[in-house]
Amino acid sequence: MQLSVIVPTYNAGQLLAEQLEALSHERWEKPWELIIADNGSTDETRALVESYQARIPGLRFVEAAGRRGAAHARNVGVSVARGQTLAFVDADDVIAPGWVAVIGAAIEAHSFVASRFDIARLNPEWVVRSRPNTQGQSLQKLNYPPYLPHAGGSGMGVRRDIFMAVGGFDEEMRYLQDTDFCIRVQLAGTPLVFAADALVHMRYRDTPQNMFRQARRFARYNVRLARKYRPAPAGPRDMLRGWLNLARRWRRLLFGALALMRPDDRALWIRRFGWLLGLTEGGIAERIPPPQI
Repeated sequence: MQLSVIVPTYNAGQLLAEQLEALSHERWEKPWELIIADNGSTDETRALVESYQARIPGLRFVEAAGRRGAAHARNVGVSVARGQTLAFVDADDVIAPGWVAVIGAAIEAHSFVASRFDIARLNPEWVVRSRPNTQGQSLQKLNYPPYLPHAGGSGMGVRRDIFMAVGGFDEEMRYLQDTDFCIRVQLAGTPLVFAADALVHMRYRDTPQNMFRQARRFARYNVRLARKYRPAPAGPRDMLRGWLNLARRWRRLLFGALALMRPDDRALWIRRFGWLLGLTEGGIAERIPPPQI
């Protein structure tokens, strides 16, 4: 088996159906399989997957409910995978036609790769305006040590031996486990390559409340990563500079609260509020100055 495509899922319902439909049309000259790693769904996920087994050769359903989180589900998927190379894509996104062949060839050529993201197809216009496409033209980049490129886990591909050498995804990381994985693989010596021809249509959170919660969590976990990979403890001057910078950002945001009166700007303001709150909470919890992100 050349390639194993692993999809972690939890109560994805109709969204998973869209992804499975896209994958059912994929063809590649080399053998590949599709593994749905279910993180304890209570909906009709199993029945849905079984309904596609006649259309997708090599489709398997795997129970991955031992621990909550996409990191655990992906790791369980890898543990039963037969492929020499691994690709990951999320249940609520949709691959573009030809993605399997393109990502498979990219992994063979470069060992560790990330797909290009499109955010226009699956998201309403107001959502697209509220946050940037951070992986539409290139890899994402850390703004704190070790300042390495990184990518979202959906659309990521890696050789199996490299995955195993770094221990897979860190299951202690409920969020940003993909960023952490990218850091560890690169620190171990394998560069991350942007596979621009491998396209994944991304689905963002589509309510202000969910956008707020996600931004808050991602910001907190960015601080956690900054502490994990910080080359040296922060001195008093660094602490003061970091917290003053965050205070200035809070001041700008609060003075811009009139954006709450404008529907077009409301989601962006709420997301930024969640982000700054997460940075503040993370800085207090980790006892470091929040990174400037």
